[in-house]
Amino acid sequence: MKPAVNYKYIGYALHVVIWATLLLLPYLVSNAANEYRIGVIPGPFFTGTVLINAIIFYANAYYMYPKLCNRRFWFLYIVTGVLLLLGSIWLKFHALAVWFPAMMREGAVYRYIAAPSVIVFIISIIYRRIIDDVRFEREQKEKQSAQLLTELKFLRSQISPHFMFNVLTNLVSLARKKSDRLEQSLIRLSDLMRYMLYDAREKKVELRKEIEYLDSYIELQKLRFENEVSIRSAIDLNDADGRYAIEPMLLIPFVENAFKHGIGYSTHPYIYIKLLVNRESLIFEVLNNFDPEDNTSKDESSGIGLANVRTRLNMLYKNNYSLVINNSDNLFHIILTLKLT
Repeated sequence: MKPAVNYKYIGYALHVVIWATLLLLPYLVSNAANEYRIGVIPGPFFTGTVLINAIIFYANAYYMYPKLCNRRFWFLYIVTGVLLLLGSIWLKFHALAVWFPAMMREGAVYRYIAAPSVIVFIISIIYRRIIDDVRFEREQKEKQSAQLLTELKFLRSQISPHFMFNVLTNLVSLARKKSDRLEQSLIRLSDLMRYMLYDAREKKVELRKEIEYLDSYIELQKLRFENEVSIRSAIDLNDADGRYAIEPMLLIPFVENAFKHGIGYSTHPYIYIKLLVNRESLIFEVLNNFDPEDNTSKDESSGIGLANVRTRLNMLYKNNYSLVINNSDNLFHIILTLKLT
């Protein structure tokens, strides 16, 4: 994994490079015989003015503008800005008069005194506005990420109790039948609990683990219903595909929905589950029959699982998935296509 880029230090380095280049520019483009001049400006004077301009830039960008440029202190900001510019211009004139008095007769030199101070001051305002906008956008993204994480935790908490209720109902049914498959079911339940308590806390899990979780759920249902329901599953997954990452507990609501609304409301109930990975895309299908005129399947939690998973898909995968739901001819058929990472 590549180390994260620290943009803060890149920014510091960029500042150092820019100002060092400006400070050393006379000594890079000129020579001692020419007094390291840039045009009519002697090298030492040019370097001195760059230092003064740097003070203007950082004083305004990191103190004056953030502290004073607001509704309360705007007048003080204007006064301070004017004083800073006048002070820098006076300092440049004083340095010119003391160390380079002969240059006072060069009219062209004066354009390098006032104008750069004003230009640097304006640039510092633009720079401050840009970094404030970038910081605000980053903070908004961090808030959105935190909100997204909170919402995802809430959605998972809605799914987990409903699922556990179904599993416990299955175990009660097996206990009443005194089935010798109860021990195997408890082992399956232990695997499910381990996944829900530990693996499902992660942002992403290996597809292999999600499918093992799904398979355990299906096997528990098979143990419960035995020959009463036709349950078929076809999962085509190789070792390489199993290493893809996926949002935990993303597939199970579709299967839960099939068992919840397709069992007991049809003469010959059946559920078909298919999963395959093709060209970095997961294709997941669940098909079940149902009785559209039987309303006993409607309760307060009806549809919560599918609504939650659709919300999670929109939040996490956005344009990287498609979900097709077909509800006709006494058949409920979903096809989820998800781009894997």
